[in-house]
Amino acid sequence: MSDALPYHPSPKKPDVVLPAGACDAHCHIFGPAAEFPFAPERNYTPVDAPKAKLFALHCLLGIERAVIVQASCHGTDNTAMIDAIAAAAGRYRGIAMVKQDVTDAELAALHEGGVRGVRFNFVTHLGQDADLDAVRTVIGKVKPLGWHAVIHFEADRLEKLAPILKELPITMVIDHMGRVDASLGVDQPAFRMLVDLMEDERFWVKVCGSERVSRAGPPFHDAVPFARMLVDLFPDRVLWGTDWPHPNIKKHMPDDGALVDLLALIAPEEDKLRRLLVDNPTRLYWPEERT
Repeated sequence: MSDALPYHPSPKKPDVVLPAGACDAHCHIFGPAAEFPFAPERNYTPVDAPKAKLFALHCLLGIERAVIVQASCHGTDNTAMIDAIAAAAGRYRGIAMVKQDVTDAELAALHEGGVRGVRFNFVTHLGQDADLDAVRTVIGKVKPLGWHAVIHFEADRLEKLAPILKELPITMVIDHMGRVDASLGVDQPAFRMLVDLMEDERFWVKVCGSERVSRAGPPFHDAVPFARMLVDLFPDRVLWGTDWPHPNIKKHMPDDGALVDLLALIAPEEDKLRRLLVDNPTRLYWPEERT
């Protein structure tokens, strides 16, 4: 039985009209558990959030492409994600979670299935932090494939993580604006460290997770200054996503249509919105289209 809040049952159609080719660069697939069981060692049990529901949401929101991020509840069994990518016929990509001893053949199969990166968690509620030796080993294996690493951490981990991340010889994408606390303002040390890290062109950041960064609750406007600053400072290395179906949200389950409407505040300029939703994800996930 799930211990999670259900996702919003009827999100609004956004007022913001997204540009053609818009990409949701951070979303998840959960189960259905009867077909794709959750990992026995998981730290939470989500509600089923199958591919059909995700496809319908994207249709409502005006999203044509997506990147499905493997969540810890499925562990390193990426089967549900690969199944959804296959059903999307080239319009979706994936970020996998793998074990340290993953083989080249297994990675090649994931790449063929649409995976373009690997995720590492440093978040308390998801269990033990990723082992740093394992991180280095896995990065050594995936770099030849042209993959990148997605780094998910809590804001208070960044001071210790930053020097380690700077040593990794790969493109890195930081989840959810580093999960900063919006109530502490843009001058808080954690956010300043994030901005400093972004000065290194190997780093990208997702300006999503407003419902996680916010301390004021819906419509999550207190998270906007952080996202807006990152878009203004690093317009060519920012991504955005819904984070549907919003795992581990304890209250204020967001309306995904309302999250799309926040883009009017986060990237009000047409050029920056297009880079955020179309150009940047295309460059990272569909680079063959730019050759």
